[in-house]
Amino acid sequence: MTKKRKRQDDFQKVKLKVGKKKPRSENATLTNFKTKTIHLPEQLKEDVTLPTNNRKLNIKDLLSQMHHYNAGVKQSALLGLKDLLSQYPYIIDAHLSNILSEVTAVFTDKDANVRLAAVQLLQFLAPKIRAEQISPFFPLVSAHLSSAMTHITEGIQEDSLKVLDILLEQYPALITDRSSILLKNFVELISHQQPSKGLVNRDRSQSWILSVNPNRRLTSQQWRLKVLVRLSKFLQALTDGSSRLRESEGLQEQKENPHATSNSIFINWKEHANDQQHIQVYENGGSQPNVSSQFRLRYLVGGLGTVDEGLSSTENLKGFIEIIIPLLIECWIEAVPPQLVASVGNGIEREPLQVMQQVLNIISLLWKLSKQHDETHKLESWLRKNYLIDFKHHFMSNFPYALKEITKQKRKETNKSIKHCTILSHNVDHLLLNLTLSDIMVSLANASTLQKDSSWIERIRKFVTETLEDGSRLNSKQLNRLLGVSWRLMQIQPNREATESLIKAVYTLYQQRGLLIPVRTLLLKFFSKIYQKEELRAYRIRYRSKVLSRWLAGLPLQLAHLGSRNPELSTQLIDIIHTAAARANKELLKSLQVTALRIYDPQEGTVVVLPAESQQLLVQLVYFLPSLPADLLSRLSRCCIMGRLSADLAAMLIGILHMR
Repeated sequence: MTKKRKRQDDFQKVKLKVGKKKPRSENATLTNFKTKTIHLPEQLKEDVTLPTNNRKLNIKDLLSQMHHYNAGVKQSALLGLKDLLSQYPYIIDAHLSNILSEVTAVFTDKDANVRLAAVQLLQFLAPKIRAEQISPFFPLVSAHLSSAMTHITEGIQEDSLKVLDILLEQYPALITDRSSILLKNFVELISHQQPSKGLVNRDRSQSWILSVNPNRRLTSQQWRLKVLVRLSKFLQALTDGSSRLRESEGLQEQKENPHATSNSIFINWKEHANDQQHIQVYENGGSQPNVSSQFRLRYLVGGLGTVDEGLSSTENLKGFIEIIIPLLIECWIEAVPPQLVASVGNGIEREPLQVMQQVLNIISLLWKLSKQHDETHKLESWLRKNYLIDFKHHFMSNFPYALKEITKQKRKETNKSIKHCTILSHNVDHLLLNLTLSDIMVSLANASTLQKDSSWIERIRKFVTETLEDGSRLNSKQLNRLLGVSWRLMQIQPNREATESLIKAVYTLYQQRGLLIPVRTLLLKFFSKIYQKEELRAYRIRYRSKVLSRWLAGLPLQLAHLGSRNPELSTQLIDIIHTAAARANKELLKSLQVTALRIYDPQEGTVVVLPAESQQLLVQLVYFLPSLPADLLSRLSRCCIMGRLSADLAAMLIGILHMR
């Protein structure tokens, strides 16, 4: 081989000669073609049918940005959507489905600012959307809420409670219709289920234990407090909804059967005497038999019979109680350890006292739900059998509880920790806490178990009596709970001495001046209830209460003083006076006779300053007066002559006087 032998290269370089044109390569592109533009005028037109916000974005543009990968774009879209809907509210009805599907989808977004913007938008939208409008889309909203409550991220769980607050405030009936899933979510927020390996016969109460997450920004007690507050609100909405359902069923029954015995028939005797009003009397008063059936209709969804009974079923209620009560007792023990109570007495700090208050509120609401379904008192005996011992040991061991105020603050406490500690704005009411506990405990006792429960019942009786006699300003919520406990104590121990002491304590409170109108109304209803029970022959107390007689005797004078300052309260007083006068109560009739001149005064008397319905009852009271002196007849005559009474009432008064 020679050195000058030519090699066969893969890429041979072509030498170009000067002045010669460069040859075209094999992969060269031909550029000698011609193009024409396609013009679509409709595509370039602005959509004038959809309004835009300040950034010139309409509803479709903003909703499409909700799928963007950038958290800032999604937050900006939510803020822009709120701005757009505030300027053009009619867009909500037209695009409600798309708005709800996109906004609820970001409940579980990983960015906290996006979730905050979504909550603010939902808070803005909820008052503007009626329950009938959102009802078809509420399963989707509830599904996203449930997904957020059970999410693995702690921040998403915390923000889900804010969404729940909005839905409970605006749509309580819709949110409680899905109580089975949401109640389980509440349990999973504060606890976890133990593995059931090797524990086949274990009951439901032992399968759930409180969970502790050290990575959460709040302490375990603060987080449980937030969850318990929402659970209490949810059960309150469930209880109110159940009560409204029962009332509506009663009204529907009256509507379908207007001649039922529960409806009173007003008879005008003047028209009846002149054969202008015909009255028909049927057997059983026209009432229809109440058919009690174990079968109920159910909704057919997707071809399957699915209905969310929630806690309306006795078995479901018992199952939930078996799960939640042990967890609540654990929360109580965690808030107030036995060694802490032994060292500081009954004084508890604010945050543990809040936990205790929510624990008792939840148990009280569960007790209310159980009473609604407990017609044969089987559930009441079941509750006493399972939980009375634990309640006495944990709840009643240091009863009553008080609030321990901390005056000295630690200097090393940072602003961040203070912010996390003040997670709730409502005040702690230790009096209401003690009353709620008393209400729970007395509901587990009855007259047959009085000897077994005498020790803690006497402690409750002493607390109730001292609270009534204390003279402190009670609000209507506290007094309602206090009177409920008092009434239950009268039923548990129906002897003269115990009952008279409670009535005397209530009367001591009733005699105070400056009571609020709701408080005065509750006290009147309580005394009226006692009086009606005392009049019944089946009532166990076979005596006339001296305190109750004194209360009845003072009602006419109170009516004369009250006058027209509060027509509703005056009407309530007149009803009680009318009932007692019809039953010939001697003390009341004597007091009514003394006060009659002031009540029937033609210038400033009660009979001339109240509405027509109350005037009619006062005119009827003339029939029950023991005597009709000349000065009283003169004042009644002047009421008619001066036109202070209508012609019909004047004719009724003349007829009553003629009968006398």
